[in-house]
Amino acid sequence: QVQLVESGGGSVQPGDSLSLSCAASGLTFSRYTVGWFRQAPGKEREFVAALRPTNSNPYYTDSVKGRFTISRDNAKSTMYLHMNSLTPEDTAVYYCAADASLILSALRTASQYDYWGQGTQVTVSS
Repeated sequence: QVQLVESGGGSVQPGDSLSLSCAASGLTFSRYTVGWFRQAPGKEREFVAALRPTNSNPYYTDSVKGRFTISRDNAKSTMYLHMNSLTPEDTAVYYCAADASLILSALRTASQYDYWGQGTQVTVSS
């Protein structure tokens, strides 16, 4: 049984940093593309970042480029999202996701991922 368990969400002020973790079990983590998505109230789930199994070039949505960093530790079966310079627009529930067979064009599409975490709330407010 595949499980993805997120941790690290919370409430911060604008300009602060926050790191999220997602621990995976029940799968050969190193073979999976991993991604982070977020969903704000009243909005659709949107792509944030993704990293392919080879841990090469990361992919980001434009609004987080230069501020967020996705990484993975295959030995620990864990993915991370480090977020800097947070703004109120980053407020959302953040979800980690994994899939074994994504092609490049599908990385940014939530429906293409097979496995999801339960979500963790990130609130940025002064």
